[in-house]
Amino acid sequence: MNRTLMNIAAVERETGLGKDTLRVWERRYGFPRPERDQYGERAYPLDQVEKLRLVKRLMGQGLRPGRLLTASDADLAQLGAPVAVPEVGAAEGGVSATLVPLIRQHDLPAVSNALRQTLHRQGLQHFVLETVSVLNRAVGEAWMRGEIEVFEEHLYTEQMQALLRQAIGALPQGEGQPRVLLTTVPEEQHVLGLLMIEALLTLEGARCISLGTQTPLADIALAAKAQRVDIVALSFSAAFPSRQVLPLLKQLRARLEGSCDLWAGGAGVERLRAPETVRLMRHLPDALEGLASWRREHGH
Repeated sequence: MNRTLMNIAAVERETGLGKDTLRVWERRYGFPRPERDQYGERAYPLDQVEKLRLVKRLMGQGLRPGRLLTASDADLAQLGAPVAVPEVGAAEGGVSATLVPLIRQHDLPAVSNALRQTLHRQGLQHFVLETVSVLNRAVGEAWMRGEIEVFEEHLYTEQMQALLRQAIGALPQGEGQPRVLLTTVPEEQHVLGLLMIEALLTLEGARCISLGTQTPLADIALAAKAQRVDIVALSFSAAFPSRQVLPLLKQLRARLEGSCDLWAGGAGVERLRAPETVRLMRHLPDALEGLASWRREHGH
C-alpha cells in the first residue's frame, strides 16, 4: 500500500520547524522517526508531521520540547486539547454571531484565542484564504451598520495583524525565487492585505521583503534595485481613491527596471482594468496563480 511521505523541506514549511531542529530531535529524543526514500533521503509520514505541528503549537504556549517529544500520544493529545473559547466559523453568519459580539464586549483574550484556534485548526494557507477575508468583510460591514465603533474595528485589526506577523515569523524564510518586495504607496495605510500576501507567498517558498506601508515611489524603485527583487507587489484597500491607482502604477512601472514585474492587489483594484505592464490580483488566490505563472515563465 502506498503511503504519503513528505521530504524534510516540506515538513519544515508545514510545521515551521527548521531542518537542523528536526535532525537534533531525531538524535536526542528518537522522534521524529523518518523513513528513507529511494534516494536515501529522510521522508516523514503524515501522522508524524501532524504530531510535529502539535508540538510546535504547544511550544508556543511555553512547553519545552523535551517534555513534549517524550510524552505518550495520549498525554500529548490531552495537552493539545482546545480551550473552550468561542469558535470563529468560516461562514459569514458564524463570524457575525461569534466574533463581532466579542469585539463589542472588548474581550480581547477571547478574540485572540478564537483566532488562534482557527489558525491552528485550518493551517496558515487555509486561514488566510478562507477565513481572514471573510472576517475582514464581516467586521467592516458591522462597522457600517453601526454595530461596532471605529476603535473596536481597530482592536480587531491589531489582533489579526499581530497573529499573522507571528505566524509569518515562525515560517522558514524562503530563499528561492522569486524575490518579492511588498509595500503600499503613500496615503495607503492598510497593512493587513500585505501580511496576507506575505503569508501566502512565504508558504510557497518565495523570498518576501516587506517595507511596510506608505513608501514613496522613488524609494520603492530604489529598494527594488538594491534588493534585486523580481516582483514589486502593492496592496490597495477599498478606502484608497480608485482613480489614483492606475496613474500611480504607471508612474512606478516607469521607474522600475524592465526585468522587475509589478503586481497590485486588494479590494482597491477589483474593478480596475489592468495595464499591460501590471498584473492585478483581484482576489487572494490570484497571488498563488501569479507565483506559479512567474515560475513557469522563468523556468523555476
